[in-house]
Amino acid sequence: MASDEAPCDVAPPLVALPRRYCEHAALIAVIVAVAPTTADALPLAMYRYEGQAQAHCPEDAVVWLDFRKGVYYLKRHKKYGRGMAGLFVCRREASDSGFRRSLLGRR
Repeated sequence: MASDEAPCDVAPPLVALPRRYCEHAALIAVIVAVAPTTADALPLAMYRYEGQAQAHCPEDAVVWLDFRKGVYYLKRHKKYGRGMAGLFVCRREASDSGFRRSLLGRR
């Protein structure tokens, strides 16, 4: 093994890494730890009142987000704006955050 191909001194390596990678191991670990993944949820702007949500996203539809079921209801659904475990959000933000549209509850 060449001098620049020596394994890291920090811990026994699973594979022998070049020395230049060992010097940046902490930086690589931080980048991997904070890198976004597809499973991460995006932050939602949640509102208690429908008018507040509509002011936040005037060109998007406002939906009622039910946290317990993980779904959102459109304005034409029976459960829109009802229940204690929900808030008003923008439709695009809700779907981008992994919530799905409810297929039940239509009038």
